[in-house]
Amino acid sequence: MIVNSQLASAFKQKKALKVISGLNNFDRQRVAAVVSAATAGGATFVDIAAEPTLVKYIRGLTDLPICVSAVEPELFVGAVAAGADLIEIGNFDSFYASGRRFEAPEVLELTQKTRALLPEITLSVTVPHILALDEQVKLAEDLVKAGADLIQTEGGTSIKPVHPGVRGLIEKAAPTLAAAHSISHAVEVPVLCASGLSSVTVPMAIAAGASGVGVGSAINQLNSEVAMIAAVRSLVEALRQTPVSVASN
Repeated sequence: MIVNSQLASAFKQKKALKVISGLNNFDRQRVAAVVSAATAGGATFVDIAAEPTLVKYIRGLTDLPICVSAVEPELFVGAVAAGADLIEIGNFDSFYASGRRFEAPEVLELTQKTRALLPEITLSVTVPHILALDEQVKLAEDLVKAGADLIQTEGGTSIKPVHPGVRGLIEKAAPTLAAAHSISHAVEVPVLCASGLSSVTVPMAIAAGASGVGVGSAINQLNSEVAMIAAVRSLVEALRQTPVSVASN
């Protein structure tokens, strides 16, 4: 169950935008810049590392719901006590470069352990894109049974586009779009399509069945807050312009 009414409404309307600062990003100034841009740009909520002092600091900068990400269930307890509104098992992208893999049994176990520790908090879980698509769907179904309130997709780090421009943006988003389509047709909870998205592919994510989108590097790798705000606003506008007939499915 999505407890926060602001989030619940955004997912129902299929207009939710999560701005991700990074699971391993503990640089206060950098996280603050991303969160400030998300707030000014009109994002729905933000996703930061599950570190209590960071959560308290960011809580003082924004009224947006704060999601915290980690792959260690115990870390969520202190982060929630510090003011986090929801939690996310995942944002695995930062681990893949070092060869760290998250297979279905481990993700399910992490979900079960987290739900046992925090039975009431809104829980989102990422389905690893390294799994075959049918395995992703099966895992998503199992995660919902284990108590996940949201399912997040990924895949942007696995694709190196060979074409420039719009075609390249679509290529980069293909894995997460495919996962969003398949998973959203298999589970009843909202699906957040994340990783590798842009203002070009955000409407495609909603058309694929997602109830919202998550964007990280497209914003947090920019060099100025002004550019970050502009990027967030372009994503918000892309969601706003998604046809009503698609958003109401």
